[in-house]
Amino acid sequence: MSDTDNEKPKLGMRAPLGLKRTVETGKVKQSFSHGRSNTVVVEVKRRRILGKPGEAEPHVEETQAAPAPAPAAAAPAPAPAAKAPPAPARPAETSLLSRQELQAKLLREAEEARMSALEEARRREERQRHEATEDEKRRAEENRKAEEEATRNAEEEARRAAEAPAAPEPTPVAEETAPQQPQSQQQPTVKTDDRHPAPRKFTPVVAPKRPEPPARPARPAKGVDDRRQSGKLTVNRALNDGDGGARARSLAALKRAREKEKRAHMGGYSQPQVKQVRDVVVPEAITVQELANRMAERGADLVKSLFKMGMMVTVNQTIDQDTAELLVEEFGHNITRVSESDVEIDIGADVDAEETLKTRPPVVTIMGHVDHGKTSLLDALRGTDVVAGEAGGITQHIGAYQVTVKSGDKITFLDTPGHEAFTEMRQRGANITDIVILVVAADDGLKPQTIEAINHTRAAGVPMIVAINKIDKDGANPQKVRERLLEHEIVVEDMGGDVQDVEVSALKKTGLDELIEKILLQAELLELKANPDRAAEGTVIEAKLDKGRGPVATILVRRGTLRVGDIYVVGAESGKVRAMVNDKGQQIKEAGPSMPVEVLGLSGVPGAGDPLSVVESEARAREVAAYRQELATRKRTTTAPANLETMFSALKEKQAIEYPLVVKADTQGSVEAIVGAINKISTEDIRARVLHAGVGGITESDVILAAASGAPIIGFNVRPNAKAREIATRDRVAFKYYDVIYHLTDEIRAGMAGELGPEAIEHVVGRAEIREVFSAGKHGKAAGLLVTEGVIRKALKARITREDVIIYQGEIASLRRFKDDVAEVRAGLECGVTFTQNFTDIKPGDYLETFEVELRERTL
Repeated sequence: MSDTDNEKPKLGMRAPLGLKRTVETGKVKQSFSHGRSNTVVVEVKRRRILGKPGEAEPHVEETQAAPAPAPAAAAPAPAPAAKAPPAPARPAETSLLSRQELQAKLLREAEEARMSALEEARRREERQRHEATEDEKRRAEENRKAEEEATRNAEEEARRAAEAPAAPEPTPVAEETAPQQPQSQQQPTVKTDDRHPAPRKFTPVVAPKRPEPPARPARPAKGVDDRRQSGKLTVNRALNDGDGGARARSLAALKRAREKEKRAHMGGYSQPQVKQVRDVVVPEAITVQELANRMAERGADLVKSLFKMGMMVTVNQTIDQDTAELLVEEFGHNITRVSESDVEIDIGADVDAEETLKTRPPVVTIMGHVDHGKTSLLDALRGTDVVAGEAGGITQHIGAYQVTVKSGDKITFLDTPGHEAFTEMRQRGANITDIVILVVAADDGLKPQTIEAINHTRAAGVPMIVAINKIDKDGANPQKVRERLLEHEIVVEDMGGDVQDVEVSALKKTGLDELIEKILLQAELLELKANPDRAAEGTVIEAKLDKGRGPVATILVRRGTLRVGDIYVVGAESGKVRAMVNDKGQQIKEAGPSMPVEVLGLSGVPGAGDPLSVVESEARAREVAAYRQELATRKRTTTAPANLETMFSALKEKQAIEYPLVVKADTQGSVEAIVGAINKISTEDIRARVLHAGVGGITESDVILAAASGAPIIGFNVRPNAKAREIATRDRVAFKYYDVIYHLTDEIRAGMAGELGPEAIEHVVGRAEIREVFSAGKHGKAAGLLVTEGVIRKALKARITREDVIIYQGEIASLRRFKDDVAEVRAGLECGVTFTQNFTDIKPGDYLETFEVELRERTL
């Protein structure tokens, strides 16, 4: 602060409060730029400064611009006594004198405080050195006590300590400025020589005692060094150029420093960010939003570019590969074209080397007609009772079981339902099998579904073994079965053919060993092999939604080994193998070729027959699953090209009455079979429309959907939850539960027939030719008839046709023969009639028909 600045009086500054204060005023002229000036009144205040007891009471005058007094930490030093008070006539000189005295006082106090701080630091260092010396001496004395020379060394130390000079006393100036310490905190007198400290001697310990914990360093007194107040700004810190002069940085300063460092690290904001060029993989068809995600661009920007190209699209619409290429190039990225074959997993092209193949168990499918004993035969082979768990004694699902025979060989059996509704399931079973066992009842012979199974087997190109069952029953004729098989070009070995046949009885357990021998013989001829040391591939036999385990799929492993933790894609679903359960309900860690297992960890319920493939990563699995789902959606939403035939068929379908249904079943295969059976019931007058078909129990959403469309809910081996039952009671939704599929189809057929109502059947009773027309009253006309066929009755309905076009349909008002009213007139006779509704448009040559309508109960 310069003298010129000190001479200028400051406005708006308040002097600190004091005792016995007087105020004197004076005027000061202020000069500003551009020749402006101002005269202000300056108050001059006197402050009383307290000194030591017995001294005179000095007074120092200061103006409004006087700095703050000395800090309270240092006691105010006695200031020189003030001279005579300044004359009121010269306020400016008084102010300048007071300011100089105060500045000199402040500098003196600051110097004293600095000296006091230095003295305190020196004392602290001496105390620490003294404590360290005392600690070393104590340890040295403990060691010397364990030796013979402990006493002599102790005396020498005591003598050396006695000869050490005392610590110097503090200067009077420091005593005046330093705060008085209590008696308990006075520094002890240490008799050591700082220039020649006592030598440290350590001797080995002969009989060591229990070590004492190290002594904590003494906590400094509060008045000596209180580090909690080290960050406060005082006059001492402000005026000192030493270590205490630095002030702690504020949070804002730290934040600015970090921002500056970040800008320097990032190269500053002024440099433009370099656009990242990406390699964009584009399939043959892609949505705008998906392309934007792959380019890391905004979807709205792509839509704008397409608008400029003249394409009015949204982000959810699909564009072709060429359009996508234009967008990718416009945004500065590189395009990588991929076809559908690049995304899809090509199972056929992956062929295992011959040296990696090992023998695998055969997969045997049991086929045949309903109630011919397929499951009972499998029970006899497995030694378990599966039929007891099937409703109605028929198989509803594909069951997969692996049996270990007496020779130690393993055989995997697939049991397919024999009912006609499960045609697709039997067809899938034939496609994934190695050998087919055709079960034919010896007393019943070939049935339609037996012939259907033969066709499926022949289409799959799979060898067949005929098992003639129920040979223990009365009326069994195995030879007749062999002869009937000739009609379908199946020649058994007994008749000179190449098809093996076995006579068995599942009930008596006869002929089973021979059947197993022939299965193993056929498998040996087929040389069934697979590579177990590769990524697994399999086929979904059955899939369902389990309440406690989620989506569960029964997988038949075809090649490779499926392990827990493998990432796979199955159909349009992907997942990770969380657990695997074999046909005996045991959890296993891996499944080899031809082994059926239940797999948990699917993202959804796949379709029966979907292929399973293990892939290298979850990203690959999601990519393939999304691609397959997109294909399915495209196939479902693609409309056929319009032509007259499709237009008329669509109109015909719209004319038919719709019978809505909601179908829920326990497995995916049952859902497919039920939907297929319901679609077969549809006729030209009424057709079933399945609003929703799913796997699992009946939920609230199913009931809400059924209530909105007035549809009944078909439950196949499933039941609704409590909330669904409550909503169904409120909205009057009908539940229909079934556990046998042909009961379901029969009741749906009856319900659809009842929806149509009774069928009206028309019977023509008589025909007559109109010969003459007469006037009858003012407005009516009568017709003279010649009955040609049947009987003309008055009570029947009638219609008049002219050139085979109906011009009137109603009733006969009166029927007369000559002048008499009669009830009927037979063929060959003449009569006269009048009609209701005053119908007069009658001409000779028209024909009259009388008919009756019969209401008959409708059947589909």
